[in-house]
Amino acid sequence: MFTMKTDEGYLSIADGMRRKTLVHGKKTLMAEFHLAKETVLPSHRHPHEQTGFLVTGKIIFSLGGKEHEVNPGDSWCIPGDTEHSAKAIEDSVAIEVFAPVRDDYLP
Repeated sequence: MFTMKTDEGYLSIADGMRRKTLVHGKKTLMAEFHLAKETVLPSHRHPHEQTGFLVTGKIIFSLGGKEHEVNPGDSWCIPGDTEHSAKAIEDSVAIEVFAPVRDDYLP
C-alpha cells in the first residue's frame, strides 16, 4: 500500500490535536499527529506497542512516572498496556507506528 501526501484526512481528536492515518498493513499502522503548543494528552493506555519520531517541536512524555523531554529527531517506544501522557511545549508534529493495527484509527 502506498499513500501520497495530501493535506486532507486530518481528524480533530482533542483541543489542539489532530491525527491522520498515513498508511497501514496487516500488522502495523502509521499515523501523523499535530499538537498545538500547550496541548495535553491525558494519561491513558492501550494494548498497542507505540513507536514514534518527533519531526518538529518539543514534547514532554510521562511514562512510568518519569518525564522525558523529546526534541526533533528523537524517537521512543512505549510498550503496550503502559500508562503514558504527553504535553506539547511547542507546536509539534510526530509520526507514530502502532502494532497491532489500531482498528479505531483505520480510515
